[in-house]
Amino acid sequence: MNRRRGLDFGGREGGGRSRTWSAALPSRKACRRHEHDRRDAEPYSFARQVNDQIALAKAFVVIAKESKNLQFAWDLSAQIRNSQLLLSTAAASRRPLTVLDSEPTIRDMAVLLFQAQQLHYDSATMIMRLKATIQSFEAQMSSVTEKSAKYAQIAAEEVPKSLYCLGVRLTTEWFQNSELQGKLVERSHAVASKLTDNSLYHFCVFSDNIVATSVVVNSTALNSKAPEKVVFHLVTNEINYAVMKSWFAMNMDNLRGVTVEVQKFEDFKWLNASYVPVLKQLQDSDTQSYYFSGHNDGGRTPIKFRNPKYLSMLNHLRFYIPEVFPALKKMVFLDDDVVVHKDLSALFSIDLNRNVNGAVETCMETFPPRNVTGIYHYWQEKNVDRTLWKLGTLPPGLLTFYGLTEALEPSWHVLGLGYANVDARVIDKGAVLHFNGNLKPWLKIGMEKYKPLWEKYVDYSHPFMQQCNFIDIFKSLYYIF
Repeated sequence: MNRRRGLDFGGREGGGRSRTWSAALPSRKACRRHEHDRRDAEPYSFARQVNDQIALAKAFVVIAKESKNLQFAWDLSAQIRNSQLLLSTAAASRRPLTVLDSEPTIRDMAVLLFQAQQLHYDSATMIMRLKATIQSFEAQMSSVTEKSAKYAQIAAEEVPKSLYCLGVRLTTEWFQNSELQGKLVERSHAVASKLTDNSLYHFCVFSDNIVATSVVVNSTALNSKAPEKVVFHLVTNEINYAVMKSWFAMNMDNLRGVTVEVQKFEDFKWLNASYVPVLKQLQDSDTQSYYFSGHNDGGRTPIKFRNPKYLSMLNHLRFYIPEVFPALKKMVFLDDDVVVHKDLSALFSIDLNRNVNGAVETCMETFPPRNVTGIYHYWQEKNVDRTLWKLGTLPPGLLTFYGLTEALEPSWHVLGLGYANVDARVIDKGAVLHFNGNLKPWLKIGMEKYKPLWEKYVDYSHPFMQQCNFIDIFKSLYYIF
């Protein structure tokens, strides 16, 4: 005998037996036992029954509204609320639904569902209408998703007013303060020998973002076991050259003995269109139209693929490290959206087995004898029409260093802080924390829970930072999210 039976107001009892099965039992004792079984049935079957009715009723509400039967849609909605109230009351009291609790509500809903069938809201009609509704919602969702992606990309590419303000103030200070210029020149002469000393720890950053770059340098200095042996080679563009020099000239005494060199790539005479594919592509009218015309090509190409920053030499200069620093045998490259979380000196003693690259995306150790730049040029020439890849330096990087890379421990580099949720234990063990993705920590759209990892290396006490409202801006972020 199957005793697992629950009430089904569709005409059958749980367990697949018909009502006539129990009604056929001849004895009064059997009838009493049936009633006891029914009352003692699996309690959660009633909750499932109510939830199933609610789901079906919601579908009928949509169809009723489309059929202009607003009164019936209102009746269904009211009964849906009653059924939801029944479930919430049972959940709040922490007791399962009983047949006495649920039978009136289930019966009232069953009456309305029967009326829906009488109104020819049959399954076939319901499926057709629901499909049409779903297609309409999908079209709306696709449109909203596309707009959201565009707005997010625009927000990610935005230069914050505070950052622009800081650049202007630092540039003005540099050209008006001859003492500051003299201080940097004097310092440069004192550390000149360190710039090519292969016994030291050399890092390079290619960036036009002074705040991001300062965080990379500060975090490395503060977490280094031997900061006096750390040398940073910063390369920027003409516009931000004075900005970088001004900042590090003013703050060099706060870097625990770290040496900082600032250059601009426009001074590299070998960096010209006859040698560099990216600069050659900039002279092509199709490339200029693709990145700078503002035409959206009918939405065929996502907006992120048309970002002119991917043509910036600061984005591609990592492939020219042997040319930029010919006297150095080993160099660690750091993106400007990273935070150095631990001492990195051990990187310089890792045996790469004559490979030119360690498999840490933010770090690159180069050996000039290998023609890495030539391989990179080959693939850039092959991709002149953007058919192999659309954007960025990761695709050509994977091709260039294929077969020339030594695997390093994953803890050297933790990815995803600019777009994903990262395990706190992984972050704690990470040596380099990478805010790759659109949600950079210096933007309003940055991931709030990871901002403190970056912000603790920002010098908010600097007068120019305060004058440009960096403190107020970052405090306001806590109220945005």
